[in-house]
Amino acid sequence: MLRRFAPLFLVPVFLAPVIFALAVLALVSPALFVPGLSTPAMAQNCAGIKSGLDANRRPQNTGRDIVGQSLDDIQERGWISFAVYEDFAPYSFVKNGKPAGVDIELGRLIAETLGVEARFIVTQAGENVDADLRFNVWKGKLIGGQIANVMLHVPYNRELACRNEQVVLNGHYYNERIAIAFRKSDYPDGGPTPAYFRYDSVGVENDTISDFYLSGLAGGQLIPKMQRFATYDAAMAALRAGEIMAVMGPIGQLEHGLDDNLAVHTPPLPGLASSQWTLGVAVRHNWRPLSYAVDDAIVAAVADGRMKAIFSKFGLSYTPPKW
Repeated sequence: MLRRFAPLFLVPVFLAPVIFALAVLALVSPALFVPGLSTPAMAQNCAGIKSGLDANRRPQNTGRDIVGQSLDDIQERGWISFAVYEDFAPYSFVKNGKPAGVDIELGRLIAETLGVEARFIVTQAGENVDADLRFNVWKGKLIGGQIANVMLHVPYNRELACRNEQVVLNGHYYNERIAIAFRKSDYPDGGPTPAYFRYDSVGVENDTISDFYLSGLAGGQLIPKMQRFATYDAAMAALRAGEIMAVMGPIGQLEHGLDDNLAVHTPPLPGLASSQWTLGVAVRHNWRPLSYAVDDAIVAAVADGRMKAIFSKFGLSYTPPKW
């Protein structure tokens, strides 16, 4: 399944047109990334970047309830809804029949700060991040489904923020990085770098940034050693079973699948324009007081250590956002 925004790569000249097209068109959801520009959205200069849509125009055939609620309305009714991605461990998944994960805990933290109950709308990743924002934040799905008050796990990028005038992107809570997980017995002198994968087997999630990156290196010489999986959970299971020697992907999803025989590191990635990106939240543009309140709750949790504690609960290292 295609994931989030793919950055430009520095690649051989003959591949440049292909990679440029991927970078422009592959605005994909959630495991792919946005280049790590982490300045708050409201401070960005959007000159020259137009969405072509009127943010103040209400979507056709929608009632007031479908385009969100104010902070006062939410506190009066006693609950707030969060959109989270389905089957996306360790961030949002089902455990013992109940929602669990980092983003679930974050939603509950925000709700507690606002004095309301947290409710979750589990959503599939769309074709690209613009579609995710459209379906879950400001318009709603074409058939069925109500939008959420807040969408979690949204990558921040200036162009994305400017292009989607109907949403406010803020609440930065985590800095994600591309990493490589490996079996310690196979690499006793330290973790592998991409060059190793001309000879060593490596797993990736299909159609993700790691897949695109390794496929484009060295004129495609790494492709014979690559194995593609439907999810990172499946890739990490294969690594634990000894079927492959390494897995490349976002560090949070790799750490979730580690055992005592495995390790993870973040080596240099030649040709990759950016190997890290900032995650935050999205709220519909006309409910800015709600957006500010959510942002305040997240900033406080980052500052006092509660955010780090959430990540530690799921065995993840924590890298704070770069404001």
